[in-house]
Parts: sequence; structure tokens; C-alpha cells
Amino acid sequence: MSTGEDYSQFSLLDLFRLEAETHTQALTASLLALERDPTAEQSLEASMRAAHSLKGAARLIELMPAVDIAHAMEEIFVAAQRGRLILRREQIDLLLRGVDMLAAIARDSSEPQAAGDADRAEADALLAALGQATAAPQVAIPAPIPPPPIPPAQEAAAPEFSAPEPTAPDPPPSPPRAAPAHDPAPQPARPPRQSAQEGSEAADRVLRITADSLSRLLGLTGESLMEARRLRPFGDRLMRLRRLHFDAIRAFDGLRDALPPEAGGEALQFALGEARQRLADCQHYLAEQLAEFETYDRRAVQLAHRLYDEALASRMRPFEDGVRRYARRVRDLGRELGKQVRLEILGGATPVDRDILEQLDAPIGHLLRNAIDHGIEPPVERVAAGKPAEGVIRLEARHHAGLLQIIVADDGHGIDLERLRAAILARGLASAETVSQLSEAELLEFLFLPGFSLKLSVTAISGRGVGLDAVQASARQVRGIVRAATEAGQGARFQFELPLSLSVVRALLVEISGEPYALPLASIQRALKLPRSAIEMLEGQQHFSLEDRQIGLVGAHHLLGSAEAAIAREELSVVIIGDQRNSYGLAVDLLLAQRDLVVRPLDPRLGKVPGISAAALMEDGSPVLILDVDDLLRGVEKLTATGRLGKVGAAAPDAGKRRRRVLVVDDSLTIRELERKLLSQHGYEVEVATDGMDGWNAARAGHFDLIVTDVDMPRMDGIELVTLIRKDPHLRAVPVMIVSYKDREEDRRRGLEAGADYYLTKGSFHDEALVHAVVDLIGEAEA
Repeated sequence: MSTGEDYSQFSLLDLFRLEAETHTQALTASLLALERDPTAEQSLEASMRAAHSLKGAARLIELMPAVDIAHAMEEIFVAAQRGRLILRREQIDLLLRGVDMLAAIARDSSEPQAAGDADRAEADALLAALGQATAAPQVAIPAPIPPPPIPPAQEAAAPEFSAPEPTAPDPPPSPPRAAPAHDPAPQPARPPRQSAQEGSEAADRVLRITADSLSRLLGLTGESLMEARRLRPFGDRLMRLRRLHFDAIRAFDGLRDALPPEAGGEALQFALGEARQRLADCQHYLAEQLAEFETYDRRAVQLAHRLYDEALASRMRPFEDGVRRYARRVRDLGRELGKQVRLEILGGATPVDRDILEQLDAPIGHLLRNAIDHGIEPPVERVAAGKPAEGVIRLEARHHAGLLQIIVADDGHGIDLERLRAAILARGLASAETVSQLSEAELLEFLFLPGFSLKLSVTAISGRGVGLDAVQASARQVRGIVRAATEAGQGARFQFELPLSLSVVRALLVEISGEPYALPLASIQRALKLPRSAIEMLEGQQHFSLEDRQIGLVGAHHLLGSAEAAIAREELSVVIIGDQRNSYGLAVDLLLAQRDLVVRPLDPRLGKVPGISAAALMEDGSPVLILDVDDLLRGVEKLTATGRLGKVGAAAPDAGKRRRRVLVVDDSLTIRELERKLLSQHGYEVEVATDGMDGWNAARAGHFDLIVTDVDMPRMDGIELVTLIRKDPHLRAVPVMIVSYKDREEDRRRGLEAGADYYLTKGSFHDEALVHAVVDLIGEAEA
């Protein structure tokens, strides 16, 4: 799907540096994999694509040394793919030098031309070596020596794995050593044979089952729980039927009493009495059946709950089992840093979902390292402060209010809030006036920003500012949150709030544009009714005040691309999402109820659906979509950055006009942003996608007047994308332009035959041929 980042403030050189960092990391990982397996097709393909993308991005800003090196590396990878070259250690070393050179060029260049002159000599030497590597004759890999055949007599006893390599003969056995008198009795070589009954009991106690099977079982039991709960609405309807039946009896009695005594004679009175008795019998029978149904409903729900709890327990493991190894790591790292510290594990028996515990392994490890390095003081300082020389880190798990809480706390000096304020100011993240007004919770949210660190120096343990943002990202991946707290001189505390299981989510049901949606409770700060009079405009955006904070207001229908419900109310239903630093009020039509929903993943063929993470079934069997709060927040930031954030309850300005929309699809960050800037500066509304698959998903999810795509991209190339667009009945009329470095006539013909309306080479960017071509295809920006 299209990305939400805003790169408009970056120069082309800055964009190249960002892209080079990504691709050099990919190249390094692939080369290390190729060192183990020189013919790995996936690693060769990844290396070739990374080198190709770097070459194109460097050519765009005229970093010719980088262009030449990336091209030479690409040639080596292509030769290896075609079997003309086998990458040995010498070639891997040479290619890694090329990666280092590309990274250095990207890092040290201040001006493209100057950087090229400075790096030319070293680049020429490397290029010569790369050229020799491509042209060097290759020696075929010797075929493996086949193992000797197994004689027929030994074939039945042969193990399932391959024959071992020949080894030296075993040394003669040493003479047996007499056991000392105090030694215990020798143990038997194997346990005594169990009886048939004991063996059967042992087999019943242990059963090997895969984690996937457990996950499917848990999903099915969750569905059975939801199905059992569907009986309750049916019982409510039966109760309503009973009340209607009772009303019918009363109406019948009223009609009978209204008849004059002489009307109809005895025959009519007898018939009325008979009818009254039949109604009474029906009422009695209905009451009996309803009581029986309620008993069945109660037992079915209880049984489904027990089944679900048992299945859930099978996926659980004691918290201590997953974190016990940290005690040794904390001790060893403390000694390495000259500190005395121990780890206390509380709530070790608390059951935790295996998947959640696995996802939190790295974040918990990072928080423990931070506590030792940042929080716990050296013994001399602790004693001077009246503390024990040994510091304590507490790792705790507990269940609270239907959520799993995991706490990492230390008894160190805590987080220096004044130093944190100074770091925020030094990085230009907020103004001095804003920083002075931030609460403690709001200040601590800055710790989770990428690249943010309070360490003045970088060590092997910390100081790079790459950790706490990953901790927060990991919590969000399991639909949870993490919050920080501190007390001066007493320590810091990080608390995760997570779902008990990933298969069932506790959610708030809301109505948006007449359809129900679910918001995970763990992602919600608060839900409230907001008077329209409380909405005010600040810098062109709607806000409201809550507990001395200004919170931006955005309509959920804007983010989901649906129509706003035509409901005039004095109060708005608002759900606050985000964190203490960036909170937004999500205006919905109605707040419905809280529900436990069984999560059902979307069909992978749908790709990433904007704003949606999964689906579920309501108690009445109707489907409901579960909103992806992180995706919604990215959508808000994207709409804000592009000035397209609409107003809740108000028509959009210039409703009779619209800007033409263009989708740019390119795996090169540099080229993608250049195209976006060129078209945005000419008034077009531009969205971007990072490869062909993302572009295909974006094209189906939104309405675009034009699609601009590259050819060489991972997952799906541009030719495949154009072919799919031309086959889709809803998209076949959308103009498609191919922009590629491939300028041969056969490449151009191939793109046009696939269905492209225009083929442009990337070398034509500088004369704004791209903008002219767009105008030729769809006209000026404003429709």
C-alpha cells in the first residue's frame, strides 16, 4: 500500500543517503548469506536488485563513482545468476568493499560533483578489481564423493540420515576404573522396562503437537464460544415473543369482556372459553420451552468457555519459563559495567501466550540492558545515596482487567526529566514554551522516538537511540502499548499492557458511515461524547480541549474513504487514539458496545487493506472489520502533511472542484520522491507505492486518474502491474505511464504492448518531460 511518510523536506542527496543506507544493509546481509551458499537464488536476486536500485538513484544525482561501482557489482551478480561466475570468499570480500565504498560515498558527499572527484581514485582501483573478478576464469566446484554402498545385511539398520564421513578408528577402550567406596551405585544404562499399563499412561500424558495446530484449535474454540453466545439474542427474541403472546391474551380477554352478555348465547361463550384455554396452554408451553432454552443456553456458553479456556491454556506457558535466562545476562552485564545488580522475577507462574512472549523477547532484553546501563548506579554512588550497593531490577507479569501487564522496573536514579527536556530542545522536537508545559507522561513519550537517546556517548550496549522505538513497535505488533514512568532517585518503570491472547481481541464497536467497526481497547485512550460547541479551529484544523491538552479531531470516514453519515447531533461520538505525544480524536457515528471478538485474518490475496487489520464475527453472525489504529494514525499524519484533512460535519471547500490524483510506483526512494515533488508542485494530488504489489493494492483501494510505474521492482514488476490493470474491469480505463531507465526500443515496445499509454525514460526528468507527459495524458491538475 502507499506509504505515509512525508519526504518533501529532504533534498535529492538526502533521499539518496536514506536509500543507500537501506540497500547497503540489504547487500551486506545477502553477501553474508552468499558466503555460506554461493548459488542461493534468492540472495543473488536480492543483491542484484539492491545494486540496480543504487545505480539508478546515484545516476539521478550524478554520483558517477557510485554509479560505476554499483553497475560493476550488478554485473557480477548477473554473471553469478547465469552460472558464469561462482562467488568465492575473495569475491565476497571484494563486493563487501564495494558496499563499504557505496556507504562512504553516500555518507560523506555534501555536493554530488565534489563527492565524485574526491572518491574517483579509490573507486577506480575498486572498479578494476571488480572487473577482474567478473572476467576471472572459474574452476568448477568438485562433485561430492558418493558414500560407499550399504551392504544388504546392514541396510535395515541404517539410520535415516546420510552416511557419516570416514573417521579414524576408535582408540582402544581404557581399562575400567574401580569405583571408590563412597561412590553411589552404578546407574543402569537405560531405565527399567515399564509395564504396558505404565507405558500407556506415559503416552497419555505427553503428546507432540505443532504450534500451528494449537493456533488453529484455539481459533476454532474461540469461534465455538462466539457461536454459543449467538443463542442469547435468539433467547431474547423468544422472550419478546412470550411478552407479545401475553399481550394477545390480554387483548382477547378485553374483547371477551367487551361483548354484551346476551351476544351469541352459550355457544359463543363456550367457543371463547375454549380459545382462552388454548391461549393459556400456549403461554404455559412457551414458558416451559423458554426456561429449557435458557438452561441450554447457559450450559452451552459455560461449556464453550471451558473449552476455550482449556485450549487457551494449552498455548500458554509460565512467564518465568520465557524470562528465566535473563537473570544470568543481567548479572554478567552488570559485572561488565562494574555494577552489582540482580534480577527479581515476580508473577513467574502467570500464564502468557507463547506468541506474545516470543514477540516480547527482544524488547524485554533491551529494557533490561537499558536499566543496567542507564538506571542502576555504580555501588559507590548507591551507598552514598543511602541505597544498598546491589541494584535490583524487577520483571513482573500479572493479569489485570482482562489484560496482561508486564513491568520492567529498576531502583536506580530514574530518568532525569530536566535532561530530557534539554535533549528535546537540542533536537528541535518542540519549542521551549511547549516543552515547559509538557506533563511528565508527555515528556516520557519522546523516549520512544526513533534515534532518541539520553546517552552522551555511544557504547556497545547503548547510546545509538535505536531501541525504545523498537520496543514500542513490538508492543503494537501484538495489539498492545507500553508506557514509561519515573521517580527521581527511586528508579524508572516501563509497563506493557497487552491482550491475553492474539486470537481474541477485546474491542469497542463503533458505527462509521452506517457500518460497524471494531477498535481494540488496548489502542484506545478514551471514548467520550463531545459537544459541537467544544470544537475550535487551530491553524486550519479542528481541535478540542481535554485535560489541558489540545487534541486534533478527524472524521473516521475521511480515513476509510467512506461517506460521512448525514446525522445532525449536538454531540459527537469521539474515540481518542494515539499516545500522550500525538493523540487524535476519531469522530465516529455511534459508540455501540464492548465485545470479545475472535480474530480472523484477511485473505492474503487482498493485500494490505488501508486502515484494516483483521475481521471478526458478531454474536448474530454478521461480519465486522477490526481497525488498524497504527495505520489510521499514519493516515492522519499523511492527510495533515498534504493539507487534505477534511472537517467533521462540514463540506469540503471547493466541493465542485477536485485535483487529479496520480499514483507513483517505484522501489527507489530517491526517484519516487522526485516524481512526487515534480507532480505535487504542479498541483496534482500524489500517492506513492514502494513496489508493484503495493501499487496494485493501492490502485484497487483508491481512485486515480493516472498511474506512473517503474519496470524493475521486487514482488511484482511494472509489466505485470500494467497487465493486471488492463485486465481489471474497474481499472482498465486508467491511463498508465511507464518511467524506466531501460531505453532500448525492445523495452519500450514491451511496455506499450502490455498496455501502457506512455513510455518515458528516467533520463528525461531534468527537462520536466514527466510533467508534460502527465498533462498530455490527463490534463491539468485541477479537474
